[in-house]
Amino acid sequence: METSLLFVEWLGKPLWMWMSFLALVIAILSFDLGVLHKENKEIGVGESIKLSVLYITLGLAFGGWVWWYLGADSGLAYMTGFVVEKTLALDNVFVIALIFAFFAVPRLYQHRVLFWGILGVIVLRAIMIGVGATLVAEFSWLLYVFAAFLIITGIKMLVVKDAEPDVSKNPLVRFMRSRFNVTDHHHGERFFIKQPNPQTGKMVWFITPLFMALVLIEVADVIFAVDSVPAIFAITTDPFIVYTSNIFAILGLRALYFALAAMIHRFQYLKPALAIVLVFIGSKIFVADMLGLEKFPAALSLGITFAIIASGVGWSLLKTRNKTETESA
Repeated sequence: METSLLFVEWLGKPLWMWMSFLALVIAILSFDLGVLHKENKEIGVGESIKLSVLYITLGLAFGGWVWWYLGADSGLAYMTGFVVEKTLALDNVFVIALIFAFFAVPRLYQHRVLFWGILGVIVLRAIMIGVGATLVAEFSWLLYVFAAFLIITGIKMLVVKDAEPDVSKNPLVRFMRSRFNVTDHHHGERFFIKQPNPQTGKMVWFITPLFMALVLIEVADVIFAVDSVPAIFAITTDPFIVYTSNIFAILGLRALYFALAAMIHRFQYLKPALAIVLVFIGSKIFVADMLGLEKFPAALSLGITFAIIASGVGWSLLKTRNKTETESA
């Protein structure tokens, strides 16, 4: 009975595949938190790069398994989704850095916030992708809506210069400060602290800046997912490929953050490359229809996507090679 249950299909794939993937993610996070970062410590650029290489290797290895077990089309779709999501996730680094700076989160505790943030992302992305997959299966024309949205978003990113967000004016920050007891001081790695109420003297729970930073990072991911989830659905409608490529790309973001945060100024031309990628991913659905193709060739899609992103990174590093961090700031 248990064996047959594992082969029951859920969102197009046997239950054992979903359970195995979640078990793998839990094992990776447990190893990260329980072995590599059992104690709070500052993560340097060198360690960040090593961890990033490890996470990228794991993500690519899983993609290799997808290619072997599900076929070349699924493997190419996974790799394309992984590359796109990994690159789109880099944009999160800018926002995360602003949030940490605003709440003056010590580097010693930033890894803890990002770790719990990843757990939230795993749940939130599962909900968003599950809803998206259900809607696309029921209303196939939504793919064209997603595609048009990506094209418009990409063009907007190219022509509109985004102003740096003011975290102090964020509605969520104002809401938490007005509705809850909030302390302005950090209390180690704690998200909540019990201390006397200044007005009544009674012991009550307070929210720490560390928790507020975590909430803002989770909300920021939901906002970024509005771009990334339609982007991956424009590549493939297979929920398993969509979710696994998303999660593996995001898993490594936490490790990569500490290296990228130290050299954000070197990637000033990455955003135009991301915009072009969104326009390409959105337009290839319409191009495939015009050419009478069932879908845009997966290998060509991966090649063009990788070329655009590599060009953006390469041009950024070339143009900023003589700039110091102070000059860029």
